[in-house]
Formats: sequence, structure tokens, C-alpha cells
Amino acid sequence: MATEKPKTPTPDEVPVTSKKKASKKIIFLIIFLLIAGGLAWYLNIYQKNKPSGKTEVAEPISLAQPIFLQIDPFTVNLKPDGQFLQATFTLQMSAEAEATKVKMYMPQVRSRILFLLSNKTAEEISTVEGKKLLGEQIAALVAEPYQPGLGQTKISNVFFTSFVIQ
Repeated sequence: MATEKPKTPTPDEVPVTSKKKASKKIIFLIIFLLIAGGLAWYLNIYQKNKPSGKTEVAEPISLAQPIFLQIDPFTVNLKPDGQFLQATFTLQMSAEAEATKVKMYMPQVRSRILFLLSNKTAEEISTVEGKKLLGEQIAALVAEPYQPGLGQTKISNVFFTSFVIQ
């Protein structure tokens, strides 16, 4: 008995149905991948823009604690007619280091403020605008460097706690 070799089909003899099945599978695979990718992209965009229904609570902002430094009361003669001013105020700063610097140079600070106050008239400082301007001038004086190379002191605000003109 002779064994017969299986006959390999020639390209012309290959059934046409197997080529059609392979090309249909590739087309379906490509269509499936396109649809899946498009769906994933759409859901990603939709989820980002979709209102969640939850109200978001903003996290509280952490603010630095203000530092307040009360200055001892001033009593000064106003110019020119002998009236006097008795004033107490508090300086606001944003850092403890600034308050420490002001405390260290307090005699110089008080001297600067004393010269400023004694050069005012009652009319200049009796109005609200005059008091605001005086507060700005005090802040500017306290902010000036106390010695060369020391740098300015950062004063946020000046609050008058007592203000009497007689």
C-alpha cells in the first residue's frame, strides 16, 4: 500500500469563503475598536462636564493670624493754640518678627510718633479723613528702617482705640 500524500490546494482551489470570513472578522474588529474608543472618549468628556448634584464645600482658607501691638497712650500739645491730644492706638502686623522688631526699637518708634502728633492741629485730625490720614502717616513712620540695613517693618493697619482732643 502506497501512502498518498495529501494534496495541497493551489491558490485557485482555495475556497473563497475562508477569505471572506477572515476579512469580515478584521472589519468587525476594527469597527468594534472604533466604537469602544469613541464610547470611552464620550464618557470621559461627559463625566468631566456632568453636574454631580453634590454641592462642593470650599475648603476654609488658612489665614495667618494677625499680630496686634498696643502702643502706650500719647498725650501731646497740638499747635498753635494749646489744645492737646490724648490718643491710644494699636498696630497690626502679619508676623511676630515684625512685632518683635517694633518692641525692640520702641523708644525710637515713640519719638517718631510724638514728633508727628505734636506737629498737627486740632482741625487736621478732628475729621474722619484726618484720622485716617494720621493712621497712614503713623504706619509709614513705624515702617521706616530703624537703622541702616535693617529694612522696613510691615505694618498692615493702625487702629485708634482712644482719641480725645481738648
